[in-house]
Amino acid sequence: MTGFTIHNETTAPDAAKPLLAQAKADYGMIPGLYGVMAEAPGLLQAYFQVHEQFENSSFDKDELTVVWQTINVENNCHYCVPAHTGIAKSMGVDDAISDALRNETPLPTPRLEALRDFTLKLVRDRGNVDDASIQAFLDAGFTRRNILEVVLGYSQKILSNYTNHLAKTPVDKPFQQFDWRKAAA
Repeated sequence: MTGFTIHNETTAPDAAKPLLAQAKADYGMIPGLYGVMAEAPGLLQAYFQVHEQFENSSFDKDELTVVWQTINVENNCHYCVPAHTGIAKSMGVDDAISDALRNETPLPTPRLEALRDFTLKLVRDRGNVDDASIQAFLDAGFTRRNILEVVLGYSQKILSNYTNHLAKTPVDKPFQQFDWRKAAA
């Protein structure tokens, strides 16, 4: 047992209560991740803000999903992979994209594959991406702005993936049907 509480609007620190109430109004529930993050209201607030900024980036729904799920899978997040599978479905992302990301198999287009490759390079090399990898990303039709937006997406996923690792956040009921385990190497 990790000792982390999954807060609700009653048990959360006062600064987190309005954020949880907003989540409940938006989603009809308080995701377990948010309940855990509520223990540190600044973390929950930062997550909401970074999430909104990334959703409003220049990436389309497929590209957002590629960045999110690439990082979730690489970081082996038991909570975020199922959650983002459900989110991708609600956004109308093709199941072929979600399946390829979850299973670490080729994506349907070279452009999406280039986005996954760059995202993995950024994560694995801790931002120290070599010039050839940057050029390959740009040659795939992405921009320098997109490079920085991948950094933004990774910032969001660090907050959620690491919180879920530490708290062992149970997967929310709506996402349990998308249970996931990383394939053995």
